[in-house]
Amino acid sequence: MKFDELDARMRVYETAHDHCVLPGIHMVARLDGRSFTRLTRETHPFAAPYDERFRDLMVATVEHLMNCGFNIIYGYTQSDEISLLFHRDDSTFGRKLRKIISVLSGEASAQFSLRLGQAACFDCRVAQLPNSETVIDYFRWRQEDANRNALNGHCYWTLRRDGLDVDAATAALKRMSVADKNELLFQHGVNFNDLPDWHKRGVGLYWELYDKPGLNPLTGAAVVSKRWRITIDDHLPRKDDYDTFVRKIIRRAN
Repeated sequence: MKFDELDARMRVYETAHDHCVLPGIHMVARLDGRSFTRLTRETHPFAAPYDERFRDLMVATVEHLMNCGFNIIYGYTQSDEISLLFHRDDSTFGRKLRKIISVLSGEASAQFSLRLGQAACFDCRVAQLPNSETVIDYFRWRQEDANRNALNGHCYWTLRRDGLDVDAATAALKRMSVADKNELLFQHGVNFNDLPDWHKRGVGLYWELYDKPGLNPLTGAAVVSKRWRITIDDHLPRKDDYDTFVRKIIRRAN
């Protein structure tokens, strides 16, 4: 059998179940660190519950993903997860899900590992969202999850520092309301509202135009060019203001 015939016959087994995202559908990829609890508590003992060094690793990974060949208009990270909003008309790899998922998880794993100096792995999934309002709901959901995680995380480690073991601290949290958790922190001198915004809201990355000074190579005259760069925002708005913020990013891109 000639190679071309064999090649055509075997490729069917790779591509028969390819799924492509339909045109006009919004895509959001979400990546999560695999076994990152062990990685950040045992292998690399970062400060608990939050560590700026770990945050910076995640932000650098998001920035890399926004520059690795896809048309990503917004990146968001909280805890060990990353969410990436594609331009609605992005057609990289023909919108094939297996390619998008495998490339993003590989790029994220490689970039994070290189910066950490230790092997680390991300998984990836893609949400297909019908309209921009659902996209806004998605990012509102992830930010509310960040807020919930921040409250639980600070309370958990407060209890641990008080001498409770893992099981006792976990059980105590399950019995507490949101008000109880805020009161626990307050009794330990912590006002949850005063904690750094990135603990409670995550970090957003988006493209912005800026003026880049330069010289005209022919005349030597000073000129200003418009260029795009990524802005890293660790003071994101919340609730309805966050909805408005994400909506503006979508409208500006489209």
